[in-house]
This record gives sequence, structure tokens and C-alpha cells, in this order.
Amino acid sequence: MKNKTKITSQFYNVDIPVGWQLHKLENILIEGRLGGNYENAESNIGIPVIKMGNLDRGSIKIDKIQYLPNNQIFTEEDLLIRGDLLLNTRNTLELVGKVAIWRSELPIAIYNSNLMRLKFDSSIVESNLFMNYTFNSYYILRQLRGIATGTTSVAAIYGRDLDLLKFLIPPLPEQKAIATVLSTWDEAIQKTEALILQKELRKKWLMQQLLTGKKRLKGFDGEWKEKKLDLFIKEHKEKPTNIDNFIVLTSAKFGLVKQSEYYGDNRITNRDNADYNVIPPNYLTYRSRSDDGLFTFNKNDLGFTGLVSGYYPVFTIETEDIGFILMYINYFRKKLSMFAIGTSQLVLTINELKKAKFKFPEQKEQTAISQVLQVADKEISLLKNKVDKLREQKKGLMQVLLTGKKRLCLNQNLQNRSELKN
Repeated sequence: MKNKTKITSQFYNVDIPVGWQLHKLENILIEGRLGGNYENAESNIGIPVIKMGNLDRGSIKIDKIQYLPNNQIFTEEDLLIRGDLLLNTRNTLELVGKVAIWRSELPIAIYNSNLMRLKFDSSIVESNLFMNYTFNSYYILRQLRGIATGTTSVAAIYGRDLDLLKFLIPPLPEQKAIATVLSTWDEAIQKTEALILQKELRKKWLMQQLLTGKKRLKGFDGEWKEKKLDLFIKEHKEKPTNIDNFIVLTSAKFGLVKQSEYYGDNRITNRDNADYNVIPPNYLTYRSRSDDGLFTFNKNDLGFTGLVSGYYPVFTIETEDIGFILMYINYFRKKLSMFAIGTSQLVLTINELKKAKFKFPEQKEQTAISQVLQVADKEISLLKNKVDKLREQKKGLMQVLLTGKKRLCLNQNLQNRSELKN
């Protein structure tokens, strides 16, 4: 006797577990309603408008909110209620089809016409929370990508195609159990992210105090002295003899990284006029051209010698603490734009960089400050690694729980959650 039915399509290849059913969206959806076509602005007054840019995979971001002008009327039906499930019907080809649940991130908000609010038949679907996880599972994401139409920059998902999406639906009690298990990981992720934010704010406060001399570490009280960067910046001018022997690096806002990881390819060229600089381990670099006037400095702590674009000057620090100087010039990088030339794109040459003057403590205090801030960085890094691990665990759980490859014992749900974590 067969316990499972095999279902194969262009989007997924799964077994239907005993007691589960395969439903088209049109059979379980009782309403799909688009929001209003509202004008909005970035002013922090008026009713917040949730737009396609606020939707992430499974959650809603409120770091960038736009608002309805005070004189514009909105439809009460567009007011979001805790637990509403929103689908992004228009976006880029890569991002269209994002689905997220509203968890009352704001006291009041409406949603606009690029989002569709979904309501389901309660006799088949236990909760929007379960459907939020299902919509963000691998086999539904593949289907959503398959029905998205349009160009790379502008794409849409239409109701007629949306109705044909196929969902694996377990019995109502099992839906609830699955949602409960996955929400445990969401809670752990949210708590860790909140702790990261707290640590980042603490580090920001420490930088404001320690890098300006407002707060002095115990044992230091000497006067800070103004110095030109030229006194301790030593430029490293080295060109590769054979570019095939090197890995190309790029200086991003979050650090120096392999260009292949940042862009998806090594972007090395063998053309005769190609210009690269060699950057040894523990040397510094920055992108000398900036559209926003902010120049980010990074250290090559990858453990190997690499290449950077010829637009990235390479230098080291003599007589001062290199860790302190790196943090210091990044903190005061707005001041460095004063030494850049250009209009639409500012250029900060290393010769101009050397002209900048700052007040510095003695080297021992520099090292002490650097060590304090490095400890703060390490705490944040460990927490970010923990969040990444939790996300990977959740992704794995979704893969097995939402396809029925692993079944939950409903009478021992808490025990199962503990076993799954381990």
C-alpha cells in the first residue's frame, strides 16, 4: 500500500504525504485585494504607506517609510490589521512575488496598489502565519518566478496566473504545529537582531566618545596633537607582472572582499591598458572616486596579497596604530570630502588625502582605543554569525516541514521543537 502520491511538474518534484492535499490557490483564496493608488512622501507626518520596497521575504521592513499627505483621503479597507498577508505584484523580475505578514510593526498603516492582501478559506487554511511560511518556501518561490512576466526592471504577477499556483496543504492541526515551530526560529532571529542593533548603537556611542577625546580611557590624559596624515601615510606603488597569479579584490562599505563574491565574477581583464594595484596583507585602500562624497577605507585582512583597481590607492601606516587610524579616518570621512575635487563625482587622490589634518592621541592611547572598538566589533560579528546560522536552520526546517519530508508528532510538539533545534 502506497503512503504517498508522487507529483511532478516543471516547478517541483515532491511526494504528497498521507493526509495532505494539493490545492490550487484559486481553491483556497477567498479574496485578493489590491491597495489604493496613493501619493506619498518621505516626510514623517501623515499615515504611513507600506509599499513594495518594504516587503522582505516573510517580514516587513520599516527602516524607510513614506507617508500619505495630510490632505489626502484613504480607504479604511486599506488599513492593515495584524496578521494580514501581503503579496508584491509588481517589482523587478528578481523581487516580484515577495510575500510578508504584517505584525503591527507600526501602530497604523495602509498599503498601496502594488501590494495584494490575501485572505484564505479558514476550513482549509489554519492561519496566515502558515501561508506566510509556505509562500516563502522553495517550491512556491520557484512557481512565483515561473509566472512573473515582464522585463528585468519591471515585472508583474497577474491574478489569472496566481490562481494556478499549487500548494501542499497539511491538515489544520499540523499547519498550526509547523507554524509554531518555524515561529520559534523567527523569535530567536528577531531577538538576536535586536541585540545586534543594541550593540551597534553602543559601538557608535563609544566611537563618538573615544575618537573625539570626549571620553578618555583610564590612564590617559595627555593633550591630543594635530598632525597631517602625510606624516605617517606611506604609499605602496606596486603593479603586478602577471595578473593571473592574483585574486581581484574590491573595497566595499562592509570591508575588503573578493570581487568574485561581490559581483559574481572575478572581473579581471587582460587588455593592454588594464590598471591594477597590488595590495599586500594588512595594507589599506579606498575607492578614490565617490558619487556621495564618502570615502570608505578598508584593510586587507584576508591573509593573502591581492589586486585592486588602479582607482584604489594602496598605503600603509607608519609610527601610528594602523587599527586606530583605520577607524579614525572612517569616522571622520565626511571631512575628507573637503580635500576631494570634482562635481558629480568627487575624486580623493592619495596626495590630497595626505594634506588632511586631525588631532590624534599618543600611540599607546590609540592602541587602547582600537582594542576597545575591536572588542565591540567582535561581539557584533559573533551575533551576526549566530543570525546567519539561525536563518540557515530555519531554511532547512522549511524545506522538510513544508513538504512533509519530516512530520511533527502533534501530541509532543514541544519535544519535537527541541529535537529539531538539536
